[in-house]
Amino acid sequence: MVKYLKQYRIPFSGLTAGKHDFEFEIDDKFFDCYEHSLVKNGDLKVLVQFQKQETMLIVNFSIEGTIKLTCDVCLNEFDSPLQFTERLIVKFVNEEWDNDTEEVLVLSKTDYELDIAGLLYEYINVRVPYYTKCSEQGINLTCDAEMLSKISNSSQENESSTEEEKIDPRWAALKNIKNN
Repeated sequence: MVKYLKQYRIPFSGLTAGKHDFEFEIDDKFFDCYEHSLVKNGDLKVLVQFQKQETMLIVNFSIEGTIKLTCDVCLNEFDSPLQFTERLIVKFVNEEWDNDTEEVLVLSKTDYELDIAGLLYEYINVRVPYYTKCSEQGINLTCDAEMLSKISNSSQENESSTEEEKIDPRWAALKNIKNN
């Protein structure tokens, strides 16, 4: 699986100063490489605009496509559209640097390529909502009516059975004494 992620490396050492564009495809194989990914299926296109300067790189990501989510209400799987941009500044230094931020990545002057697989993974997984619902994250979708009716019937049955279960058997025995 690690071999698959090698295609998400951008060798910048041979590039001239200025802007360079790269395109990447993200599919299910990409997400399979990350065991604990919130997203398991997706079809995304990534456009990377690379601006090389002498002491830094400015990298703009434009990510667009769909990811497959599971509705928290009806458990239906659906395609959710995703479209966003991110920006990253890559700074080159000779010595160790511990002032990393979310927008600045520090590389050694001896590094020759930028591995964007981890960045793409984070950017996409951060966009997964905490609570997913067909009608909110899907396009022209509503929750499965059949599943919703099963859930409401099941919850009504559970409420009536929990009321009966709440009576402690010792109290039930005392009620029998009271009735005599």
